[in-house]
Amino acid sequence: MTRLCICEMCSCGRHRCTRRPTTLYKKESKINVSSEYTDKFPAYKGHARPKSLKPQLQYKAHQDVMDATTTFRTDFVPYTVSRRPEKKQIKYKPKSGEIDLGTTYKQDFNSYEIQAVVHSRPKEKANTVIAKLDTVPTYKEDFRQWEITRREATKPDATYKPPDAKFGNTTTFQDDFIPRGQVPCESFKPPNVAKLSEAPFEGVTSNRISYVPHALETRQVRAPTEYKPSSQPFQDLTTHRQDFKGLKSPATKSCKPETVRIASNKPFQASTEFRDQFQQWPITVSQMQKSVEYSGPTEQMDMTTTSHTDYIKHQIQPVLSVKPLSKPTRSSIPFQGNTTMRDDFQAWATQRQSMIRKQEEIRRPSGKMEDLTTFKAHFIQHELQPSVSFKPHNAPLHTDVPLQSETMYRQEFTPKKISMCPASFESPPGFEFENCDNRGHRFFRKIMTETPKEIILMD
Repeated sequence: MTRLCICEMCSCGRHRCTRRPTTLYKKESKINVSSEYTDKFPAYKGHARPKSLKPQLQYKAHQDVMDATTTFRTDFVPYTVSRRPEKKQIKYKPKSGEIDLGTTYKQDFNSYEIQAVVHSRPKEKANTVIAKLDTVPTYKEDFRQWEITRREATKPDATYKPPDAKFGNTTTFQDDFIPRGQVPCESFKPPNVAKLSEAPFEGVTSNRISYVPHALETRQVRAPTEYKPSSQPFQDLTTHRQDFKGLKSPATKSCKPETVRIASNKPFQASTEFRDQFQQWPITVSQMQKSVEYSGPTEQMDMTTTSHTDYIKHQIQPVLSVKPLSKPTRSSIPFQGNTTMRDDFQAWATQRQSMIRKQEEIRRPSGKMEDLTTFKAHFIQHELQPSVSFKPHNAPLHTDVPLQSETMYRQEFTPKKISMCPASFESPPGFEFENCDNRGHRFFRKIMTETPKEIILMD
């Protein structure tokens, strides 16, 4: 009789037994201290543990008296400080005369007539070609279809034989691979060497052959226009002042409804739904909880701290400032409240300029509006010319050669048997459950009297 586990019977690699904690980590009553290390390596006598050189984290207070001297006090050298000389203020003298409000634009600007610019560039001439366009591409003219012969398969005909041993199947790489020696690859790349031509260089180009020199037209030179100052005075009118036409119109009326106060002469009724339908519920008086009387501690509280017990008081003098005192700068001259704006500015007597309105030159139409636009009046309808499509016809390509339905897969395919994994059943066929291990492995023993029936699924 043979004894097998589910892990050993599985042929697909997907079935495993439920593992449990191993016996090495199983809790037992007896504890075995002996190990391989304690048996082979005995303990040495007279061996002391090395001392640590790391300093201990202990606070050491400074017991000397603190010196109040600093680097600033020792290295400071006082210098003689003299008073900064005061700057004399120049008295302000206002300018005499009036302010000239004229600008360079008003003085130097002279209006002149503007003429249309004449283009000096000649008109472009379109070169039209009368010849017909050849729409046949070079691919259709130069392409020649080759006769392609079918390549014969080099794979040998191999019939499938099930192996006798466990994991005896060989892969396609092991069956078809033939070890060969290293063959040096020949490079078909042409050598990168410049080929020199023995023929002389011809400096003839299409531009030199086909170029036709044309006579250039004489360039028109425009005489400069003389500047003529304008005799009319400058008008400070704008297009808004000249062209604005004020129309009399009534004042806009508000579309907001008038607010009407809603008032009533009837007296207010003090009866409400809450007063009429309210039902009074009996209320019980809440019991007051007695507070526990405070009893103070009998022993005295120790108010001493680590700072009171370990603190050492030092006699330290207060730090004196070496910086000189700043004195405020004061001037005996009285403050002058006059400015250039107050002295030189003169308020002008200005009046609001009346609005300039121009008389109406265009009469308003009195009749009805004609439903005729410039597009309807001047539109000329032309005949449409359909555009010619140069796209080739999408016609399918038909051949008289019959289609070969045979493929390499159909010729070389060999059907194989698909067997079910015996571990996928709860009780594998041909086996009988014997026992279960402490690690979780389920063992089955093979029945020798009965031959196991193989479950085979054909594709």
